[in-house]
Amino acid sequence: MAYPGYGGYGNMNPSMPMMGQTMAPTVHGGFYGQPQYPAGDPMWSYFTAVAGQDGEVDAEELQRCLTQAGIHGTYTPFSLETCRIMIAMLDRDHTGKMGFNEFKELWAALSAWKQNFCTFDRDGSGSVEPHELNQAILSMGYRLNAPTLNSIVKRYSKSGRIFFDDYVACCVKLRALTDVFRRRDNMQQGMVNFIYDDFLQCTMAI
Repeated sequence: MAYPGYGGYGNMNPSMPMMGQTMAPTVHGGFYGQPQYPAGDPMWSYFTAVAGQDGEVDAEELQRCLTQAGIHGTYTPFSLETCRIMIAMLDRDHTGKMGFNEFKELWAALSAWKQNFCTFDRDGSGSVEPHELNQAILSMGYRLNAPTLNSIVKRYSKSGRIFFDDYVACCVKLRALTDVFRRRDNMQQGMVNFIYDDFLQCTMAI
């Protein structure tokens, strides 16, 4: 079974600190118990503007942070539900919140997804047509059959169009569910076994 590589995740910046890496201390103090971050890191200022004393952001804080940062460009700001599923995608410690490393990882993915969206949103309307969504999904490395693609279009389209907010929600779901499936598909055969409760936990958490 060939899974999408980082094409399905958004191309990560190779210089970006990933989960579990230690960052070099600087003059900037972090939150209590948190590592120090580079003084010139623009992500840190966006993050600290809304993060609580625990050094993490919840869905409402993430929505506010992304709006202030302007990553949605001229598009409508992300809905609270989209922010919830973005946090769930990277919430490896199941706190319902996002730390700085997770935020940076999300930002890299969002930037790549936005670039991909703009490739197909040629008129800048903030929406794409169903066949363009199919092309966008294929361009990210996913190989899905026609019924699956049709189901995705029905789930995320409004009046025959897919808007940026829903496009991001779609990308997050695809990435998160693929992650869950891939971790269990040890033989890379494209088949896994789930017990009912386990299946619900995996799908309802996203």
